[in-house]
Order: sequence, then C-alpha cells, then structure tokens
Amino acid sequence: MNNSFDTQKQLTINGEQYHIHSLQGLGDKAKRLPFSLKILLENLLRNEDGVNIKKQDIDALLNWDPQAKPSAEVAFTPARVVMQDFTGVPAIVDLAAMRDAMENLAATLRRLIRCRLPSLLLTIQYKLTATVKMVHST
Repeated sequence: MNNSFDTQKQLTINGEQYHIHSLQGLGDKAKRLPFSLKILLENLLRNEDGVNIKKQDIDALLNWDPQAKPSAEVAFTPARVVMQDFTGVPAIVDLAAMRDAMENLAATLRRLIRCRLPSLLLTIQYKLTATVKMVHST
C-alpha cells in the first residue's frame, strides 16, 4: 500500500502494535471536514494502492467544497458489511450472478472488473422458546 501523505503511524496498546493512519498530519484541510468525510478520508488513506485509490482521490476529498457541485467519486472500501439474512442472501446471490455473467464475457472485458474484497455470508439462526407455566387455583 502507498503512503503518499505520510500518515501511517504505529500505535502500541498493551504491547500490541497496530498500524493506523493519523489525520493530524494533514492539517486544516482534514480538520474542517465533517466527521463522515473524515471516515472516508481515513479509508482512502488506508487503502491507497496507486491503482484503485490514488493520491489524486485523496486530494479531491481534502479539497472538498461543500458549496461546489460534486466533480469526483469517492471510493469506499468497507472492511465488513453486516446484513440481516433476508438482505444478505439476495446480495450474495446477486454477486454470484455477476460472477457468472463475467465468466461468459470475453477475457478482455473480464479484466475490467477486479474483485477486491472477499465475500462471506454468515447466517445466525436465533430460536426463541418460551415456557408458559399455568397456575390453576381451585
């Protein structure tokens, strides 16, 4: 992964080291962003690879103008998406259908779609049982 803005730092907690991307080094441009855009900014910094997410993408977000008409898309690479079974199953079916459709296309077209995130559907079945005790008085 790239680190064009030199934001990657090490954070040590209880002897464990973690790699984070600190927004402090980006100055006032990052400070003025709404919280939701700071989350997107951190996500761009963490996933900058020079191919899917480039330095220009991060610059575009840092130079965000709330009054201007949007001129660039913001990539978002979620680490996890949590859905309930009744929404998760159709999503996985749609992904499988897209995969199958891509296999039917020419090899040159297949290269245009790059799967970057693994997909996994975890279903948890909850059963609720209730015991009803009836007390009869005579």
